[in-house]
Parts: sequence; structure tokens; C-alpha cells
Amino acid sequence: MFEGLKDTLGRFKDDVEEQADADAQADAAGDAAGDAADSESTGTAASEPDESASLGKRAKAFATGGVIIQPEHLDEPLETLELSLLSSDVEMGVAEEILAGIRENLEGTIRAQVQSTGMVVESALRDALLDVISVGQFDFDARIAEMDSPVVIVFTGVNGVGKTTTIAKLSQYFEQQGFSTVLANGDTYRAGANQQLQEHADALETKLISHEQGGDPAAVIYDAVEYAEANDVDIVLGDTAGRLHTSDDLMAQLGKIDRVVDPDMTIFVDEAVAGQDAVQRATEFDDAAAIDGSILTKADADPQGGAAISIAHVTGKPILFLGVGQEYHDIERFDPEQIADRLLESED
Repeated sequence: MFEGLKDTLGRFKDDVEEQADADAQADAAGDAAGDAADSESTGTAASEPDESASLGKRAKAFATGGVIIQPEHLDEPLETLELSLLSSDVEMGVAEEILAGIRENLEGTIRAQVQSTGMVVESALRDALLDVISVGQFDFDARIAEMDSPVVIVFTGVNGVGKTTTIAKLSQYFEQQGFSTVLANGDTYRAGANQQLQEHADALETKLISHEQGGDPAAVIYDAVEYAEANDVDIVLGDTAGRLHTSDDLMAQLGKIDRVVDPDMTIFVDEAVAGQDAVQRATEFDDAAAIDGSILTKADADPQGGAAISIAHVTGKPILFLGVGQEYHDIERFDPEQIADRLLESED
């Protein structure tokens, strides 16, 4: 997962470590040569070197096991990293935020004797990544548990990205935590949508509320809420249409669902492999009806990772889950700490 981005970050770490260590060794060698020359010319202990205090400090740091990371050690690697992040579908503003965080965390850093320069760089990378992928994070399970029943969750996103399967996965996810669910097919525009969701409902042994094709999506989800209230069902999971004729239609339908149903949570679903397209669509859907978070499907097939890095920062709303396969259990909570560790883990 995210192998392209992982390789990019690994190359950056190696480049900075190589430049910083090489310069520190050269500084130490030059300082030692200067001391020797002074001793030979005076016959006494070496005097204070004429070189800059900065050079002396760097040489002393290396001699005692430390390395000071200078701006020039970062300039070229950061430029290369920026290009690589953009080619990995990381949104430009997000890439710039990561670079700024890395520079702030690294410039002037002196590594301890017990550390390698690579360890210092990796720590700075991890902090910069967490700053952008942790935006808006909250305890999803705790929030669901605290809400009054029935909890109404509406899912948005274009068709074909695994939205319906994701709803089924979350139905099982909630059932395993002791919550009952009912599904609602608000995707009344797509032929076959009722049948697709009904197959999932049958497999999960849960109820589906649906209307005829072309019906009012808000009315379907409203009926599901009434069913949940009458039957003590804990959570309503409502699908919505992803292919509408115009963006104005999309805005109107989502807006009507908000007014009629007032969902407790609206979740945007898209493919991790969609990269920049997913980031753009997340922004558009958030504008149409404010989302509370995102779920990225096909994360196991994403060689880059740009969408996972970008969406939370761009929308200001967290990534909640990653879809990692087609089975109902193939969904995992998005944990920024674990993602950062995965991106920076060594192949050794």
C-alpha cells in the first residue's frame, strides 16, 4: 500500500543523511588539518581557528558524534521531494505544507550520539506527515456510541467507486459492535441500485428501505429513519446518487436530504487510486453538503498514496476508514500514526 510515496520519502531521508554526514566529515577533517598546521607553525597547542564559528561548531558536533543539519543540506532534496510528491498525486498546497514542516523541524537540528542522521530526518518527516493527515481526526466509534438512536449516516460520492459496498461493510462493522442497522437506497437514479443493495442486505441479514427508480431520495431515507424509530434500530445507512445531470441537481438533492432528514453524519466515499480527482471531488461534495469525513476504497491497490495524504488537509475533514479489499471485513479504521509508520518503515 502506498509504495510510491513510501519510496519517495525513503529517498529523501537517504539524500539528506548523505549530504549532512558528508559535509560534517569534511568539516571535521578540515578542522583537524587546521589544528595540525597551527601546532607545527607555533610549536604550541593550536589556537582558535580563523574559520567561522558556524564551521567550528559543525566540526565539533561531528567530533562528538553529532551532525548539524544545515539549510543547504535540505534545498536540493526538498526540491526533489516536492516533484516526487506531486507525481504521487499529493495536492500542491499539501506538498508545500509538508515541505515547510520538514524544513522547520530539521534546520539547525543536531543529532545525538545515539542517533543516526537518518533517524532525525525520519522523525521530522513523521511529524510533518502527521500534521497534514491528522486534520480533524476524532474518535469515530465513541462519537457513534454517544449519539441518540437512530444515528443517521448518509454517504455521498460518484458511482463506481465502491460506495454501496462500503455501506455494506460498515453495516457489518456496526453489527459486530452490537449495533443494529437498516440500509436505505437513496440512489434512485441508477438502474439496478435497489437490487445491488438488496443483495448486500440479504447477505448481511438486515433490512433495506427502497422506493421505485426515479423516486425522491430524501423520502427514502426519511422512511428508513421512521422504520428505525419504530423498530428500535440503532443506525440508518443511506446511499445517495452519484451521477446526477448537473452539479446544481446534486446540490439540490443533497441539500434536500439535509433539510428533510438532518443526518448525524455525512461521509464522502471515493477511490484512493483516483488521486487528484478524488481530492477535487471531495472538495466539491463538501461544498454541496458539508461532509464529516471520508472513506477511501481500493487503498490496497493504490501505489501512490496522494489522495490519503491530501484529502483531510484540503477539506479539513478526516479520513475515517480505508477499504482494503472486496470482502465485508476488508475495511480498517484510518489511524494517522499507523499510516505515518507504514510510510516510513524500513524495508530492511
